[in-house]
Amino acid sequence: MAMGAAVRRMHAAAAAAAAAQPPRLTKLALHPPRSVEVEFTDGSSFHLSAEFLRVHSPAADSKIISVSGEKVIFGRRYVGIMSAELVGNYGIRILFDDLHKTGIFTWDYLHHLGSKKFSLTRNYIRTLRKHGLSRDPQRRK
Repeated sequence: MAMGAAVRRMHAAAAAAAAAQPPRLTKLALHPPRSVEVEFTDGSSFHLSAEFLRVHSPAADSKIISVSGEKVIFGRRYVGIMSAELVGNYGIRILFDDLHKTGIFTWDYLHHLGSKKFSLTRNYIRTLRKHGLSRDPQRRK
């Protein structure tokens, strides 16, 4: 009986270690100018829009405004993807048509964005509303 319990504990520990590993990327498809499609070994598949990726870029950005200590990117509803390049074997750098290109989207970060897409989008829209900002670009005067 003790041997069976030890084996079960070993299997549980191995399963927990496997679950702690982020899923690996199995597919990356660029659909310029509108989106990126990614698939992972856990079976998850995500279509991430250019706007979503742009506002969640992992790079520091001069086009962010700070409102009450919150960093907010706004006016990116119609931003497009121009191109992307692989960065090592762990991510991509996306060139957007607003010329932003400094963020590296790792596979783990793309999985995170995809799996949290709805809550991140909801929070982004709430933040814009809270500060009287819009997804639409500002009109030139």
